[in-house]
Amino acid sequence: MVSAIALRGRSTLSDLRQSGAMKLLFPRPDGEALQAIVINSAGGITGGDVFALNAYAEKNAMLSLTTQAAERAYRAQPGQVASVRNSVTVEPGGTLHWLPQETILYDGCALRRSLFVDLAHDASLLLVEPLVFGRAAMGEALHDANFRDRIEITRAGQPLFLDAMTLHGDVTKHLATTHVAAGAGALATLIYVAPDAEARLARLRAALPESAGASLIGPDLLVARILAHDSFDLRQSLVPILRDLSGDTLPRSWMT
Repeated sequence: MVSAIALRGRSTLSDLRQSGAMKLLFPRPDGEALQAIVINSAGGITGGDVFALNAYAEKNAMLSLTTQAAERAYRAQPGQVASVRNSVTVEPGGTLHWLPQETILYDGCALRRSLFVDLAHDASLLLVEPLVFGRAAMGEALHDANFRDRIEITRAGQPLFLDAMTLHGDVTKHLATTHVAAGAGALATLIYVAPDAEARLARLRAALPESAGASLIGPDLLVARILAHDSFDLRQSLVPILRDLSGDTLPRSWMT
């Protein structure tokens, strides 16, 4: 658990508790935000693992969470499923930047992942979830994988955004179909909640590749989905977009 508090014009650490393989490295002020790097010291996720993160951006605080490197979901033993549950609360006037690097799915993986974000009525959010379907450079394919993902965002207790994905079996074959992903090997979901969301739509669309799209779901809710051939191509699109939307505060770990 990690909590950020606004104190004397900047965000700083209010509380930190951790155990097991999930650690938060160097939670410290960085500009206006308290920035923390999430590390899985186990080196990856496999069947039977259970990870949970609870985070709080208190009133007027800004919390930025990223990861040290790409997360890896490895092959699971039959009948075993890994679980990752993340929950974040953003209080009035608060801001959350949820900026993990890629999650790479390996053949044989079994993973249930969820992210729940509860925003106050005037809270802001920048969220990205990049996903890689096997490493293209290694010739990997997902012929037997089991992945369920859910992103749920509420505002003042009311539903704001919900996205769910289920991939099971021969994922590579499924993604190869034209109406699904046309053979894409990587995907990213991008969500931006802020008063200037509408003003940013045209600029975001201009930065997107042809295999992507962006929609203004509400006056302050902007959502984009990007498909790419591999993780390299995905980053080529994502990094400049995230730099822009974050006010050029993209965590340094994204640059390695």
